[in-house]
Amino acid sequence: MKIAQIGPLIESVPPRYYGGTERIVSYLTEELVAQGHDVTLFASGDSITSANLIPCCHEALRLNPSVRDPIPYYMIMLDRVRRMASSFDVLHFHIDQFHFPLFRSIARHTLTTLHGRQDLPDLQQLYRAFPDMGVVSISDSQREPIPFANFLGTVYHGLPENLHRPTFSQRGGYFAFLGRISPEKRLDRAIEIAHAVGFPLKIAAKVDAVDVEYFESKIKPLLKSSDIEFVGEIADADKSEFLGEAAALLFPINWPEPFGLVMIEAMACGTPVLAFRRGAASEVIDDGVTGFVVDDTESAIATIPRLLSLDRRRIRETFEKRFTVARMAKSYGSLYARACTSFGRVSKVRSEDAAAPAIENVVN
Repeated sequence: MKIAQIGPLIESVPPRYYGGTERIVSYLTEELVAQGHDVTLFASGDSITSANLIPCCHEALRLNPSVRDPIPYYMIMLDRVRRMASSFDVLHFHIDQFHFPLFRSIARHTLTTLHGRQDLPDLQQLYRAFPDMGVVSISDSQREPIPFANFLGTVYHGLPENLHRPTFSQRGGYFAFLGRISPEKRLDRAIEIAHAVGFPLKIAAKVDAVDVEYFESKIKPLLKSSDIEFVGEIADADKSEFLGEAAALLFPINWPEPFGLVMIEAMACGTPVLAFRRGAASEVIDDGVTGFVVDDTESAIATIPRLLSLDRRRIRETFEKRFTVARMAKSYGSLYARACTSFGRVSKVRSEDAAAPAIENVVN
């Protein structure tokens, strides 16, 4: 198949450091190319891919200090995708819903993976206005606020099987926190849990501009303890050691996490996960096998002994069964095939907003 992958421009594909969506777009793109598909990636010019790259800005927008507003660059990208649409069998969007008005007339040839939270009231109006645009959820819990949207399926994220080497006898003796420092990620809870059980905590995380005040006022004072180490952002190449040598990953979120990529990164390393019962945590974690899902800090502290006794080999085996990129690409391939088999190649993008009937919902 001829497939267009339309990625975000905020980070490169793959990202140098933090960037879950861009990382998934990269894994999926490379796997589809390896399977023999003709793939074109629309992304920033500093992206690295074996697919045909169409650069839509010179470099990732977050890393360019001269960029104040990302929207003009997305407009440029969408115009390029629109003009090339007839070259593809299917167009796979990963940029929220910016493209809905422009591609409504060929909705049946598109799918949009929803990578973010969907519980914001404004989004309900959007999906009701574009019922013909087929979307893919990354967890079943992500669907709950918008059950009326045109869901084509749920496809869990996946990683390349050999991306991270498992560590079955960890030696680090610390808990790990990996991701982003923000109110909804609740690093303060991770620090409280680590202190309560006497474990050091290593923090590999970025601080977005919007969260600087929160970091300075709420988190920075908690980092003064000698058993807390703030590492900063780390790249993929550093994750095997950081996660693999950890006794456990702490994931004490306080928001409807759509998936939580770091959880399966830890599992790939054989590291158990302790997560709070929000969003997709209960779907991603096999309770008592790859980790535990708890309701509050007290339960988290009480669960630590059982968490540390989990079989790290079994954790890795569960990752290989559930969360590889090969499985993810197979699921998306089924959705692509439905579009191609049912509707053929895109002919052209019409200027009028001709509504396309919704595709029957299929969960993978």
